[in-house]
Amino acid sequence: MGLSSCFFSFIRLLLWLSLFHLTLLAHFTSSVKPLCHDDERSSLLQFKESLIINKFASIEPSAYPKVVSWKADKDCCSWDGVTCSEITGHLIELDLTSSYLYGSINSSSSLFHLVHLEWLSLSDNDFNGSKIPSAIKNLSRLSYLSLYNSSFSGQIPWEVLELSNLETLDLTFNFNLKLQKPGLRSLVEKLTYLKVLALGHVNISSPIPDILANLSSLTTLSLKGCQLQGKFPTKIFQLPNLRVLSMRFNAGLNGSLPEFENNTPLEELRLGSTGFSGEIPYSIGNLNSLQILDLSNCSFFGSIPPSLGNLTKIRLLYLNQNGFSGELPTAIGNLSSLEELELSALRHDDERSSVFAVQPKPSYR
Repeated sequence: MGLSSCFFSFIRLLLWLSLFHLTLLAHFTSSVKPLCHDDERSSLLQFKESLIINKFASIEPSAYPKVVSWKADKDCCSWDGVTCSEITGHLIELDLTSSYLYGSINSSSSLFHLVHLEWLSLSDNDFNGSKIPSAIKNLSRLSYLSLYNSSFSGQIPWEVLELSNLETLDLTFNFNLKLQKPGLRSLVEKLTYLKVLALGHVNISSPIPDILANLSSLTTLSLKGCQLQGKFPTKIFQLPNLRVLSMRFNAGLNGSLPEFENNTPLEELRLGSTGFSGEIPYSIGNLNSLQILDLSNCSFFGSIPPSLGNLTKIRLLYLNQNGFSGELPTAIGNLSSLEELELSALRHDDERSSVFAVQPKPSYR
């Protein structure tokens, strides 16, 4: 019995030592991050050398040249704007927003060797009228792509539509960029996981396809100043997760407001300077989360519904340059969060009268 007891005690000790060893090994492994891969460090340095630093290439006050700190003798995973996977060491995020980068870029750029990238922002730089390179398709893992205000031009290539994992695509303020062949319909058909689609001031020059209402994950749709035409599909207003809808500055786009359901998540609704018309439905008061409403310079008419007074979170309200009649509802006085109000009402004597006006601030959307 004594011998058997000693044997089992010995076995328990071995098991305890094994468990301790495994725990210690796991802790040590998790605390040591892998260094970046040599080929990725080389690709980053080549990309840096292909461009110059120009302080006029970025307009954001917070801009600074991130790549200046990149040194060949250091771990690239610690470089400014670079994020690597803690498991594989591969570069998965590159954020060079507002980095004073200036120069041209094409498909031979070493940037497109970084095939593990999942997140890429080159926003607020100046790529000197370059076309978006077809080699963008090499970055097939991208879920986030922002080229906002970076001076790209020409037709958006088919290869962008092959980035089937994209959830965010922001090409806003590339004034010489166009989406025509392929067009908006093709983009919507291919990029079915989109949550944010921002193409402000990209030349689209087409109607909005009905199938855009199938993108149920969409939270932001910003197509301002895109030369859109035809009737706006009403079903887009009912997208279940849509928080930002901006169609401003599309004079050829027409439509009307639908009846809004309770708990519709819209926070920003911007339709100013379009051909939208009709009456504002009383149910607009159901938009409990609305913070910005811009219906300025359209063709709305009738009375302003008192239900606007229910929008207690609203900060910016622009209803000017329409054909409204009647008096301003006293319920507007309930809008305690209101910062800016622009309103001109069509009185019964057909004289347009400015009730209150404050110049709006410039806005991304």
